[in-house]
Amino acid sequence: MSVTVDAVKAALSRVIDPNTGKDFISGKSAKNIQVNGDSVSFDIELGYPAKSQIDSIRDAVIAAVKGVPGVGNVSASVRSNIISHAVQRGVKLLSNVKNIIVVASGKGGVGKSTTAVNLALALAAEGAQVGLLDADIYGPSQPMMMGISGRPESQDGKTIEPMENYGVQVSSIGFLIDIDQPMVWRGPMVVQALMQLLEQTNWRALDYLIIDMPPGTGDIQLTLSQKVPVTGAVIVTTPQDIALLDARKGLKMFEKVDIPILGIVENMSVHICSNCGHAEPIFGTGGGEKMCKEYGVDFLGALPLTMAIREQADSGKPTVVADPDGQVADIYKKIARKVAIKVADKAKDMSSKFPTIVIKND
Repeated sequence: MSVTVDAVKAALSRVIDPNTGKDFISGKSAKNIQVNGDSVSFDIELGYPAKSQIDSIRDAVIAAVKGVPGVGNVSASVRSNIISHAVQRGVKLLSNVKNIIVVASGKGGVGKSTTAVNLALALAAEGAQVGLLDADIYGPSQPMMMGISGRPESQDGKTIEPMENYGVQVSSIGFLIDIDQPMVWRGPMVVQALMQLLEQTNWRALDYLIIDMPPGTGDIQLTLSQKVPVTGAVIVTTPQDIALLDARKGLKMFEKVDIPILGIVENMSVHICSNCGHAEPIFGTGGGEKMCKEYGVDFLGALPLTMAIREQADSGKPTVVADPDGQVADIYKKIARKVAIKVADKAKDMSSKFPTIVIKND
């Protein structure tokens, strides 16, 4: 019996990507299907980083195609191809940065910076090229969390090289000032400093740039949301009603400037006693999920309130690298995968396809 491309497609259409929930044909992941006698070869192209998933996906698609009558040898290549996706109208993408994801909260103290750093590390662990911009000028924390000290280098006196640890490129005002120096700046100065950090850091071929936004929804946050080419936003909150009130304001702010909400992360969802393991929802329960239903956005995951998360971040070795196989690191990795898949589902950036129109007066 001769093997046809349609028969191979039919087999692949019955295999579901465990991460996206789509089959590999309707999801347009199957590429370059070749049939030569009883030999079949094809590529599976994923729109999200999936280093830990590649072997299992390859095994699943090969097994499916081997079940087609007449098929003998099957070879499949599985790889990630992360592309640039659309941003707000009128805002151009940065060179060398494909996608910018902002991590924001309506108020401080909800674990936004801890979420941002672990999100960046989880994406890097899956094989993506990742950068982390600490946009909290008044309280930069990423140098400590990423275990980086010293000053960044400048090759030309105009731009700076990102600092790096754990495979993540990092830029922060914290690298440029003394650790105990207060930033007594007004809003316009802060916005200018952040835009310089963003645009004058020599980011190297990033798939994702995670921006740890300053807390709040004031002029600084609104101006940044209008000037920075953002692919999507992640909102961080706790289950507490007061935190949720402010998280709603953050969500509404992004809606006003046409930035899609990729989802909500609930921190401190339950306190786990380090002595006896007793779990208690001291900040309430279900607040993040209720907010997601209210606004029609995705619930990305819930993190427990544990001493280990705080200790690991303070020591400069966040959870995803301190305990990569642990339960909490697994939650961060699942959140990161959901975020990357949400980005992959967005419209492609087509700005590079359009010609630049220049009007001259003769």
